Amino acid sequence: MNVHNLTMQLPQALRTNILPRLRQLTLHPMQLTLAAAVFLVLAYNFSFWKTFVVATGGLQASNIPLYLGAFTMLALVFNAFLSLVGFRYLLKPVLIALFFMTAGASYFMNRYGIAIDAAMVQNVMETDPHEAQELLSWDLLFTMAMLGVLPSLLVYHVKLRYPSITRSVVTNAIVFLLSVCAAGILMMTFFKTLAPAVREYREMRFLLTPTNVIQATNSYFKHHFAKPLVVEPMGRDAMKGKLWSQPPDHPTAGAQAPRRTVTIMVVGETARAMNFSLNGYSRNTNPLLSHQAGLINFKNVHSCGTATAISVPCLFSGMTRENYSEDKAKAQEGLLDVISHAGIDVLWRDNNSGCKGACDRVTYEDMSEVKAGDPFCGKDECYDERMLQGLPDIIRNAKRDLVIVLHQKGSHGPAYWKRYPPAFQRFGPVCTSNELEKCSRESIVAAYDNTILYTDYFLSKTIDLLRAAGAENNVETAMMYFSDHGESLGEKNMYLHGAPYIISPEEQRHIPFMLWLDQNFRDRFNIDQRCMEARRDQEFSHDNVFHSFLGMLNINTAVYNPQLDMFHACTLANQP
Repeated sequence: MNVHNLTMQLPQALRTNILPRLRQLTLHPMQLTLAAAVFLVLAYNFSFWKTFVVATGGLQASNIPLYLGAFTMLALVFNAFLSLVGFRYLLKPVLIALFFMTAGASYFMNRYGIAIDAAMVQNVMETDPHEAQELLSWDLLFTMAMLGVLPSLLVYHVKLRYPSITRSVVTNAIVFLLSVCAAGILMMTFFKTLAPAVREYREMRFLLTPTNVIQATNSYFKHHFAKPLVVEPMGRDAMKGKLWSQPPDHPTAGAQAPRRTVTIMVVGETARAMNFSLNGYSRNTNPLLSHQAGLINFKNVHSCGTATAISVPCLFSGMTRENYSEDKAKAQEGLLDVISHAGIDVLWRDNNSGCKGACDRVTYEDMSEVKAGDPFCGKDECYDERMLQGLPDIIRNAKRDLVIVLHQKGSHGPAYWKRYPPAFQRFGPVCTSNELEKCSRESIVAAYDNTILYTDYFLSKTIDLLRAAGAENNVETAMMYFSDHGESLGEKNMYLHGAPYIISPEEQRHIPFMLWLDQNFRDRFNIDQRCMEARRDQEFSHDNVFHSFLGMLNINTAVYNPQLDMFHACTLANQP
């Protein structure tokens, strides 16, 4: 019997067998809270217990007392807090909400190996409908039916003997104290083993549900609904440096020709460095970029976060990862504002789910809307190449220097096969299901590698567009590309991204970073190409983007830090 048929037959079984018998059962509220606590610990925490077993030395008979003690301790803690809501009109709604919330969290943790923190809740809240649809499946429906609907129906129909309000308060308080004390005794009994395990495997706190969901949701809404902050100015002193005023010296510039610069920043999505053949990957995922003259590939770059909602605002904020604060980033201007203050026009084109606040005060174009007949759109979404439509005309008609940001859909999962046109399905067979557990790891990686192949084409076409624009319109051109974060493709049984940074794997943090400058751009800003190439193996991160971009464009401002400019030493004007 498949999941779909079983899901359809559940309601009939409930109506004819289970619910009639359940209506004859009468319980005390504290009996229900204890049963619910045991069920929560037992049924929804596979990921937690799997990690707990590893943290305590692996599955072995001598650890059975520890497992039972830890299970009982957690059940008592859950029971203690559930006893606080053990009142008429409150207990059942709270339990039903917990079952649904925890069922969903448990499904995604078990299915994709994720952990849940405030950043993950933010990802959920900011995910667009198309991305959300890709996560729907019959297995999810079945999980919600078995662990959400079924226990909720049981709770709803069971009869409870509620004592008077005074007696309920006293009883619930006693249950709370006894549960906490008993849990405390168990914790002290096994403290010698539990303490190092918890300290060494800190990710367990992100795996214990529903506490992880409650804490993460509380943290998210605490920040989200804080009173609006006044955005503080940043870099209002920004101005073009002396290199902008140098007379034209390249052959294509006439004596009176206006000199303009066009710089494209490509913000990639979910691209991990180890799947780029430019970084030594066995598959040739970069056949075009590998032949682009002047391209510099930096091999050792890491992200600020493991999700777009963290990395994008972080890298545009000017703060380092260690000092980054979401609240502070929202309360101040960022990189694109500083560029605007220097007199350079900024355009953000998006084929993703928005800029997460980084482009709030510059020109924004949403390129993700599907239009019938558009050759760069599939059935459900548009390909990244659509962001290049009309760019030659925009560059040709620009009156001032221009920075263009292109935010890719890139390699966003789990529906990797939707991210590229059919012509780019070079590696295979590919996984064509959003239920990754139904696919072999090889087919998942093949589909992902095809997204990198398409990104290779997209970036190469962007460079060709800039090269042509430079020759046709007498402008200096440059392109910077980096991804917002990486992706797990089954390593350590983890998939997708968004793991808390402290426990995130290298696959989710190690990102590609490339730079292409045409000769006229290098001449104008006195950039030493060989010096830049010599730095491609050095360690960099998103911390360097803000200052490197300002330094590359010779923008003078007090917020610029040359020590974080990865190109500073390669600008001839700065060399001794």
